[in-house]
Amino acid sequence: MISIALIDDHPLMVEAVTSLLLRTGGFQILATGGSADDVIEICRTTKPQVMVVDLNMPGDVYAAITSTVTLEPSTKVIAFTAATGVEPAIRALDSGASGYVLKGSSARELIDAIIASVGGETYITQHFASRVIAALRDTSLRRRAAEAVKLSTREQQIVRLLLHGKTNKEIALTIHISEKTVKHYMTLLMQKLQVRNRLEVVIAAQKLDARSGSVGMHS
Repeated sequence: MISIALIDDHPLMVEAVTSLLLRTGGFQILATGGSADDVIEICRTTKPQVMVVDLNMPGDVYAAITSTVTLEPSTKVIAFTAATGVEPAIRALDSGASGYVLKGSSARELIDAIIASVGGETYITQHFASRVIAALRDTSLRRRAAEAVKLSTREQQIVRLLLHGKTNKEIALTIHISEKTVKHYMTLLMQKLQVRNRLEVVIAAQKLDARSGSVGMHS
């Protein structure tokens, strides 16, 4: 029995997938949700083997995927989405998803993706896979996908202060939040920018397109 969590902000889609999996047999639905925050919370509280996650929901779903696979490495994430562009697929896979299944795919493909992920494999919708694999080899496209990341106003504030060499304590005092909250934002920034430390946060943030919510070198 494979334990599943379904996260999609369209209740009818959740009901349809739930019905499909229960009818197929061998699957147990532990929880459902409808936002990026639900992805992290359900992962933390129910620890399903597989999370089937829509990409077009409230919140930063890509960061939530990264948080999920960091919190529970044994939990696999399948991006189940109507987004047919290559860049969302690259971002999802780079964020830690084990599969990318288009909503127009057959029911069999979603089931195959779930089973493959539990077995440690990566699954991409068959007719779409060749495009994604080719794009993964295209470094310029990968760079554009990374540049599509947008920072919130608070995240931009924090990165600007990092650029000026401020410590977490100094950042907290400057923008009137707790030091613990600053550390939380630092974790989110590292996940969102897919980097490992404070210096890499600054370097990655500087590369973002200013028109899409970057911080740049401005103060």
